Amino acid sequence: MSLSVWDPFREMEALLDRYSKSAKKLGSSGEIREMEAGDWMPTVDILENDHSFVVRTELPGVEKDDVKVHINNGVLTIKGEKKIESKDDKRHRVECAYGSFVRSFTLPQDVDIEKVEAAYKNGILNLAIPKQEKAKPKQIEVKVS
Repeated sequence: MSLSVWDPFREMEALLDRYSKSAKKLGSSGEIREMEAGDWMPTVDILENDHSFVVRTELPGVEKDDVKVHINNGVLTIKGEKKIESKDDKRHRVECAYGSFVRSFTLPQDVDIEKVEAAYKNGILNLAIPKQEKAKPKQIEVKVS
């Protein structure tokens, strides 16, 4: 008879993992469709200034050519894949995330998607999404006479 250490959280993690991968949502026309999901989820910061929104995504170990960004119907989608360098190595511990990823965000209506700029450096994807001219705040000076 062999003894093993019971980890009460292992079953909970497996259950949550199974639940998150089988998540469903209602589509725009009422049909049920599976949400697009990846194997891991990169971290994202979304900032706003007077002129634009800035989306900063950390993608360590992901090559620039393995990242795709598109905007469709007001939804920004960042997707790609982090590949394992060598499959032949004996692995003692793997804590880094590998595989495909997808992140999607609904954009405000006041952005100019024709002028979006993307830069990728040192595993950081920066997207500058400018606001439309009419959406920028305007300072009006009031003169008192």
